[in-house]
Amino acid sequence: MTTRRNFIKGAAIAAPAAAFAAPAIAQSKIKWRLQTYAGAALGAHVIKPAIDSFNKIAGDEMEIELFYADQLVPTGELFRAMQKGTIDAVQSDDDSMASPTEVTVFGGYFPFASRYSLDVPVLFNQYGLNEIWDAEYSKVGVKHISAGAWDPCHFATKDPIHSLADLKGKRVFTFPTAGRFLSQFGVVPVTLPWEDIEVAVQTGELDGVAWSGITEDYTVGWADVTNYFLTNNISGAWAGSFFANMDRYNELPAHLRELLKVCMDQSHYYRQWWYWGGEANLRVNGTKMKLTTIPDEEWATVENAAIKFWDEIAAESEIKAKVVNIFKKYNSDMQKAGRPYRYG
Repeated sequence: MTTRRNFIKGAAIAAPAAAFAAPAIAQSKIKWRLQTYAGAALGAHVIKPAIDSFNKIAGDEMEIELFYADQLVPTGELFRAMQKGTIDAVQSDDDSMASPTEVTVFGGYFPFASRYSLDVPVLFNQYGLNEIWDAEYSKVGVKHISAGAWDPCHFATKDPIHSLADLKGKRVFTFPTAGRFLSQFGVVPVTLPWEDIEVAVQTGELDGVAWSGITEDYTVGWADVTNYFLTNNISGAWAGSFFANMDRYNELPAHLRELLKVCMDQSHYYRQWWYWGGEANLRVNGTKMKLTTIPDEEWATVENAAIKFWDEIAAESEIKAKVVNIFKKYNSDMQKAGRPYRYG
């Protein structure tokens, strides 16, 4: 039996040894590399504020190093690089980075799937797209963190566009799915590195871009090399997301995963007001591009073609059909809701 005296004696002997035990090794700082689809000028708005906030709050626990378009890998290789763990996270649309999923075609600008920027978060958070994206990316070892809206898709061109006929033969930098849709109207989609676009327009390799709204045209320098902005759009909001390598994401402690989501959501909010206000302001007060418009009755041809395009996509797979049906349900609800949710 251990007596009280022996217990106290043993504790006294053990105490000095504990005092000289080796100190605990400090946990090393977690470091991630994230590449965005955006160049530096645009990235200063669409991603850098969120990364700066994350790093400031995470402090000594974690740091995300930000890379802009094509700095580590070409945009078309972003998904594979993230999947392999060459980079840890990505900000992009599914379409641009060639994700091998059933939902890739809906990233970026899926024709007329959204009319306004708020449509995107509502579709993901209230109409079931989040669950579909999460399941599809989980199959390929990638975590879909969150989706948000960017700007609408308009043509910015060197020559004026007043009718559909004016689009024929125009060599345009655009997204894969948008290019596939627009080719039926004679548009010639061209794929080039993002940073090369301004020079390509200057040299005549491109006739214009169908990649963004007017805010982005001014921000990245495209308004300096194009003369006209077409007010008709083929989508009211670009849909893009934040993604991470699944293993890297799962290694994070719960509070850092939560911090990551909060900062990404803040990034979505920033773009919501930055683009929305800029689009109106630069249409009214911008001095670099003249506005042109294709009449509504002629543009209706494009809108009707989009519905046919939706059905063609839906016929390709069960998942695609499910997404298209959500788009149809959502747009039907918005039309029935009336003003201010939909005009016409």
